[in-house]
Amino acid sequence: MMNTYRRDFLKTMALGTAGIAFGFPVTHPALKGSPDAALLLSRLHLDAPGLDMVKAAAGDHQAVSQELLRYYRTHRSIKHFLDRSQKEDALHNLATPTDIETADNALDHLFVGQSAYPPFFAGDDIDWGLRPVPDNEWVWQFNRMSFWEAMGKAYWHTGKEKYAKGWAEQIMDWTSKNPNDPEHDYAWRSIEAGIRGARFTRLFQRFIDSPSFTPSVLVTFLNSCFDHADYLMGKYSKGSNWSLMEAQGMAFIAITFPEFRDARMWRDEAFRRLVSEIEIQVHPDGQQLELAMGYHLGSIGWFMRTYDLARMNGVDHSFPDTYIKSIENMCEVPLKLCHPDGTNPQFGDAWAGSPGQHNGRFRDWAERFNRDDFLYLASDGKEGREPDATAYALSDSGLYSLRSGWDKNAISLVLKCGPDGGWHCQPDNGTFELYAGGRNLMPDTGCYIYSGDPENRAWFRQTKVHQTITLNEENSAYDPRLLLWQPGENNDILVVENASYPGLTHRRAVFFVNKTYFILVDEAYGQAAGEVDLNFQFAPGKAVLDPVTLIARTNFNEGWNVLVQPLGQPGMILREEEGQVSFQYTKKEPRPAFSYRMHKAEGTAGLRYITIVAPYAETLPELAVNVSGQPAIGGLGLDLDITEQGQTRRIGYTLA
Repeated sequence: MMNTYRRDFLKTMALGTAGIAFGFPVTHPALKGSPDAALLLSRLHLDAPGLDMVKAAAGDHQAVSQELLRYYRTHRSIKHFLDRSQKEDALHNLATPTDIETADNALDHLFVGQSAYPPFFAGDDIDWGLRPVPDNEWVWQFNRMSFWEAMGKAYWHTGKEKYAKGWAEQIMDWTSKNPNDPEHDYAWRSIEAGIRGARFTRLFQRFIDSPSFTPSVLVTFLNSCFDHADYLMGKYSKGSNWSLMEAQGMAFIAITFPEFRDARMWRDEAFRRLVSEIEIQVHPDGQQLELAMGYHLGSIGWFMRTYDLARMNGVDHSFPDTYIKSIENMCEVPLKLCHPDGTNPQFGDAWAGSPGQHNGRFRDWAERFNRDDFLYLASDGKEGREPDATAYALSDSGLYSLRSGWDKNAISLVLKCGPDGGWHCQPDNGTFELYAGGRNLMPDTGCYIYSGDPENRAWFRQTKVHQTITLNEENSAYDPRLLLWQPGENNDILVVENASYPGLTHRRAVFFVNKTYFILVDEAYGQAAGEVDLNFQFAPGKAVLDPVTLIARTNFNEGWNVLVQPLGQPGMILREEEGQVSFQYTKKEPRPAFSYRMHKAEGTAGLRYITIVAPYAETLPELAVNVSGQPAIGGLGLDLDITEQGQTRRIGYTLA
């Protein structure tokens, strides 16, 4: 595949004196000089306001480049998130010590690719296709150029020209070595091109006033921006988060550089895609279709940043009110699903992150949407108002949360039983996380890695390493249904089911009793036969697993623990399993895991597990549960008799 630069140049030259090539006569004297400058001129609207001096100098490619540089240094009509006129007012806030270290390393050609790995030396003559680890994510993310962003921040923060000089040398080097062809596909996946496209507009703000941003650097830089936007115009990964990054990169270039002849076309197409994709990718309940919190948050940013840049520049007319409302609905999702300390449920390709990680987001959203509940979370309850519910059902996505309150020690259970969200989703319907007392007591397994280690990626995706039912330890299908959502003042009840295997449906009823502990009723019904396992996993640490009483519990010396206590049945056994959990990319650690197994014989209608899952702070709770009567497995409901501190109460559900 011929790269855009070469294709356009040859097209320009081939037209000869036959007519007009991309905005100025092909007989123009500029074509006798620098092919780079000539190509750039062919890509500009030379009659655009402010370019008269550029047009007048077109016979001299050096003068053209100098006039273009003067134009861009003095031209301030385009607004950007990075305001060059304000850079001196916030120097103390611009670069972190990590930014400075990353920038200094990059000057020595010691680069960060995928951030879970250490920096690697890419050679004195930089090898942009370097693959120091088996994981392709390294070379792909290497070519997203996050270290250039660090160099830009370091330049504004310190004023040291070495950062601008190093960046200028590197972008000239990268551009010359990475034409858009199959040999360099590591650099030209559309996701990388989209990320770079948006990043290039920020780098332009950082470096345009530097002496190292010479006329020749400008010509190379602008030609590369055109190449990126032109390439992205022909790429549309419909229905994928990639499409959002593609559109963002194209839109940022189009808005920042309206002098490009195709800028209006790129801009309108990018806006059209985003408006379409927010309908395609966002469920009515606000959750992004991949059902992984990191990609959900990323999608909010991609949808929002392009709109914001358009609004800053008065070109946001293409975005309907429904677009903004959809973004607001998306912002409600972490409010509804994240644990009381602000960590994420790790469903699919997601990681828990750190406590309080969303506070800044919630503050921004509170101001943007005038939401006191967002402000409450942003301020740890010091401002705003508490959200108006403690139980939420995102029924289109199959994500449900039950919590006891809004303080950091509240009990929180988040359950997933949703549709197939694609590559970043896992076959884990019915699984849940349990948090209490400031601790995630039963975190989801996570994903560990994307590429370079297919065995471990497959291990973390297994249904049996999630808190749900399996048949013969096989992976389950996606076929979910919400049967009952009944939140209440004292008790919350959720009933979902998933046709997990041919001939076997898993129904899970969750009772949140007194907003204090949970009763799970798991029914596996249908004609399939085999070993039916009810799988559980604890947080890393010590645990007690008793094969006689069948009771399992965590055994932390301080803080909260959790008790898992099943109703014993003939033939039920407790089996200790291999347990691992990943809280960071490429990092994993062992943790207690176990299952309750019963055999489902051929011809039997089904079997039922009843399990107490009780978080507790100090004293081990004394609880017992029994089924009232003989309700049919997979039937229209059931009642449970729960005994707590000598008192028995009845709780149950009935399906309409």
